[in-house]
Amino acid sequence: MSIPKEPRQIMINIMYLVLTALLALNVSAEIFNAFKVVDDGLINANASLDRANAPLPNVINERSKKKKDYEKYAERTAPARKISKDLSDWINVEIIDKLIDLGGDKNGEAGPGDYDEFKGTQIMKGLKNKDVTTKYLVEGGKGDELKAKIEEARAAYLLLFDEEDRGSHASSIALAVDDETWKTSVNKHTTGWAHYNFNHMPIGATLPIFRKYINDAKSSESAVLNYLVGKVGGEDIVLDQFLVVSSPKKSYIINGERFETDVFLSAAASNQSNTEITIKVNGATLQVDDSGNAKFAQTANGVGIKKYRADISVFNPTTQETKEYTGDFEYEVGERSVSVSASKMNVFYMGVDNPVEVSAAGITTSDLTVTMTGPGGGAIKKNADGTYSVTVTGPPTKPTETANINVSDKQKTVSFSKGFRVKRIPDPVARLSTKSGGAMSSGEFKAQGGVSAILDNFDFDARCQIDGFRLVRVAPRQDPEVASNGGARWTPEAAKIVAKARAGDRYFFENVKARCPGDKAGRTINSMVFTIR
Repeated sequence: MSIPKEPRQIMINIMYLVLTALLALNVSAEIFNAFKVVDDGLINANASLDRANAPLPNVINERSKKKKDYEKYAERTAPARKISKDLSDWINVEIIDKLIDLGGDKNGEAGPGDYDEFKGTQIMKGLKNKDVTTKYLVEGGKGDELKAKIEEARAAYLLLFDEEDRGSHASSIALAVDDETWKTSVNKHTTGWAHYNFNHMPIGATLPIFRKYINDAKSSESAVLNYLVGKVGGEDIVLDQFLVVSSPKKSYIINGERFETDVFLSAAASNQSNTEITIKVNGATLQVDDSGNAKFAQTANGVGIKKYRADISVFNPTTQETKEYTGDFEYEVGERSVSVSASKMNVFYMGVDNPVEVSAAGITTSDLTVTMTGPGGGAIKKNADGTYSVTVTGPPTKPTETANINVSDKQKTVSFSKGFRVKRIPDPVARLSTKSGGAMSSGEFKAQGGVSAILDNFDFDARCQIDGFRLVRVAPRQDPEVASNGGARWTPEAAKIVAKARAGDRYFFENVKARCPGDKAGRTINSMVFTIR
């Protein structure tokens, strides 16, 4: 008798590493909808496992009455159920509910106040919040506590197998922690398993991860109970009800990946019971292994919902009857999600380094190829911390042209391009001292060495220079004096006029030219008028 040993209804390896700027750039709702689909699927899968596991302890207890030696196996059913329940309850209360509350109204419990209603649908308030996961799971230590509890539960499950069987059945315990991948992460700042999995991850993206561990706990419970059934003589039980089961490794795959699933009867018997099983998927006969399972695999060739039908015929050696059973199943094929975000502004400015962050779901940054095309003689380079810097030296020739960041990978499963507008640096403001005009004492005016060009409220480290200006002094009852000044500092001619400043004089700074990074020629900026007091 067997039930799904390792039902992996989620694809944990498509849970992408969300970078710091992802949420600030209005990531499309479809990405979080995909997480919701996976999460809902896992909730349903976990409920199915509970229903499948529920009757097994009674079966084991009943069969154990046949022999005194079987009593020890019946005694292991309660611990198997308890390990699964304790871990599942802890994850639900201490992780999932806590994250929902911390991302919502923070009243100490998960409830209606943690959700907003949008078009009749309840949307989690903290769906995109990545600070809560970082503080609670990484900095607060809950992630490491989760890791320890998973490892403790796995060890407890293994003790429920006879010592001589533990080695051969260890692989049937799906509940496990991958404590190696983070050690080879390209992110040099990764400090451990919790940091690698949860740092700067939105709450909505982590929930399927926790449901996955609950799913693995229930699947491991199934493996133990299934083992105990076999030990008390489950192979000679005559079964009269069957359910076709498809247990995919992933229920959501990327276009171009291979879909693979185990197809079997939930009450199938091994070959020793003389039960003959034939399994077909979409009319094609599959090879059935000794445990009554068959694998179905096909390569995804387009996005969307893919459906398939499994037909199983089983010969019951007790009744000498052959019965047929049918099940319809589906899985979803999607495209890999790629994020390209400009860290400071959503445009590229000429003449400065524009920071850019690039990520792709399920693909390490070392496997990504990032290039740049479009106007402006643009170039992109990778920084030591995994981010990128873009420089553009010229404007587009047409208003609709953009500088494009192109992302691909070695496996050719990603081909993505995002365009950014190219702009020159905003006009600086001409200033004398800290002013752009108005009244100024003669002493302060004479103390200035020239005109400066200041970039106000500009996030980039850029400096603009004054190319030149025309200086006019208008003194009361005198003819105007004019000097053409090249550069920012006073020329001798301009300095002579500045030195004459007296109360009542007016100074005009006209045709002020400035040059900023990326400028091929000076640009005209604001004029200034000062009255000497």
